[in-house]
Amino acid sequence: MNRKKTVNKITVFFLITMLGVSALQVNQLIGMAFAQSENWYVGKGVKPDTHYTYEIKNADTNQGQPFTMTIYFKEYNETGKYWVAPTFVVDQGKVINGTLYLSDLDLTALGTSPIPPEMTQYRSAYATTLTWLSAFVSKPGQSLSSPSWGKIAAIGGSEIRPSGSAKVTTPAGTFDTTAISYHKGVDNHIYVNKDMPYPVKAETFADVTSGKPPIQYAFELKATGIGQPPIPASQVQIPVPPLNIQTPRGTYNVQLLWEPVEIKAGNDTQFGAIFTDDKNNIVDRVTYGYKVMDGNRTVIDEFKNQRATEGIGQFTYKFDTQGEKYLQITLETATGENLGMFVESATFLLLVQ
Repeated sequence: MNRKKTVNKITVFFLITMLGVSALQVNQLIGMAFAQSENWYVGKGVKPDTHYTYEIKNADTNQGQPFTMTIYFKEYNETGKYWVAPTFVVDQGKVINGTLYLSDLDLTALGTSPIPPEMTQYRSAYATTLTWLSAFVSKPGQSLSSPSWGKIAAIGGSEIRPSGSAKVTTPAGTFDTTAISYHKGVDNHIYVNKDMPYPVKAETFADVTSGKPPIQYAFELKATGIGQPPIPASQVQIPVPPLNIQTPRGTYNVQLLWEPVEIKAGNDTQFGAIFTDDKNNIVDRVTYGYKVMDGNRTVIDEFKNQRATEGIGQFTYKFDTQGEKYLQITLETATGENLGMFVESATFLLLVQ
């Protein structure tokens, strides 16, 4: 009888122990599931037959001039594990179409994507803007309450980390977001909504040793929707003066003016170039050069050692043919000093009629 009671006690003990272990495992699984739901990665929440439109500025693309990119997640390729995403870019009235194959892991645009050559620079811009965070948060991602997502790969750069909640308004609406921030000279912020595949908005700055840092990249969500978005027709945009472009290092600004405003082939056009620093002060004792290029950026003419003693340069040029042309102005010296290895230039798109 005593032996039977002992066996029963042992059985009860083991049952209680097993129930305790099971409960612990369930709690762990619940905790893991909860933690996973708090994670974010580039691509989280993406659904087929949806599209997103962003306005993007990228220092390495078109001298930081804005363009729009619309990405349509048409369908998912189970065999290749990627999204088939027809994409179009609108840049200064031009429309460039192609299809990006976006990795299921982090929405990286695969090298097999069938895009035309003219879209290559925009695929590069996509990689260094909308999906830049994938270096830190590919699938399954990291927690939006984590103390750190990793270290910026630059000397003196801080950790990149969630830094608190923020309500962000863009043309697409108002979103509850988490600010992902890092400090490198100045504060940089990328705003993430936990249910959206790309950040909603971002503003980051280039690394410079002095002066005001220029924008490295910035973007914001313009629109989102269900179904295939309409593809706009290309529209010729005629540039009008004045045009302003900041040089790549952010050190100088070049303002271009001309008259008559309508540039005609075979007629003289009077150009003026005004050189200012990053605080909009006139830069004196400037020498500069300029290149005239066709629509494919093939150099037609080149002139050097032009003087802008008081920060204002003037020159006359006659275009022989109609169509798109590029005028690149490069500072050779500023305040009488040679700029050495640094190239400080601005390239302007013009339309000759």
